Amino acid sequence: MRTLIGAAALSLMVIAGVPALADTKAGVDAWNRGDYTTAVAEWRKAAIAGDADAQFNLAQAYKLGRGVPVDLPMAESWYRKAALQGHPQAEDNYGLALFQDGKRDEAVPWLEKAVARGEPRAQLVLGTMLFNGDSVPRDWVRAYALLQRSSQAGLPQGSQTLAEMDKYIPDDQRQAGIAMARQMEAQVGRPNYSGEVAGGSDAPPRPAIATIDVPPSRPGATYPQPGAKPPKGKPPVVVVAPATRPVPRPVVAPPSPPQPAPPKVVVKPAPKPVPVATGGGWRVQLGAFGDPSNAHKLWSQVAGRFPGRQPSFVKAGALTRLLVGPYASKGEAAGACGAVKPCVPVAS
Repeated sequence: MRTLIGAAALSLMVIAGVPALADTKAGVDAWNRGDYTTAVAEWRKAAIAGDADAQFNLAQAYKLGRGVPVDLPMAESWYRKAALQGHPQAEDNYGLALFQDGKRDEAVPWLEKAVARGEPRAQLVLGTMLFNGDSVPRDWVRAYALLQRSSQAGLPQGSQTLAEMDKYIPDDQRQAGIAMARQMEAQVGRPNYSGEVAGGSDAPPRPAIATIDVPPSRPGATYPQPGAKPPKGKPPVVVVAPATRPVPRPVVAPPSPPQPAPPKVVVKPAPKPVPVATGGGWRVQLGAFGDPSNAHKLWSQVAGRFPGRQPSFVKAGALTRLLVGPYASKGEAAGACGAVKPCVPVAS
């Protein structure tokens, strides 16, 4: 996986005097030769002495796992030391590291510093936080502006997230965001980050931007429908897994599919009851069964063929006869027998 690339400082910050600066420069030279172990050893001396470039570079080594094992908490610690001295690239990376570590509230002021300098990764992260209302008040106009800037800087995830935002943000807020992005560019321009480590004037150019991954928002998170205004109250929160890799890539979760409208319930009038015949001296016999349950079972199967008639379960020795009626005449009973076989008219 490609790692985050910090910005390079082309001028040295004189913090702890000439020896610390010499160690930092020697470490940069070793790093550029691919001798990461020597680079780390040189930077450690200068970092302990208080050189901010060396502190930032040592943090990079721990984050990338070059010359030392990957140790994100140690990288965060060294980023913090350099950031507290005003090291711009350390401030950028410290804010992103705090975000990845789930310390969203602590990350915001550092991300704001990075955004003010036009740092594309910070624009991506803070813009997504503003869209989701994650540790900051929801602000779709500024969110869209920051993602515009991140996308224009060439960050692929900036373009992808911007496309997701287009599905939800109303046109008037989107146009306001585009105008704000132009103002931001006029104020800070486009930063040129050209190095992986700081403190070496002859360090070779490095890619300005690298890909960064972000776990998706938690399942079930709800987002506004297209064209909706930012809702009031507590918005959904993007949940980021514990840090195991460099700063994650913000992703706007897709909306839940619209639920179909419930079908209308139409109350139909109850059917008129079938009149029950009460007179007549004839019935039909549908069978005689040694097991009475079979007589009841047969009636449950054929009752619908004799509307308005009643069954009789008549014991005849060891048998149970199933009789259905009454009918007024033998002819009427015989006509009813056409519905089922066997069926025999019998006088009551």
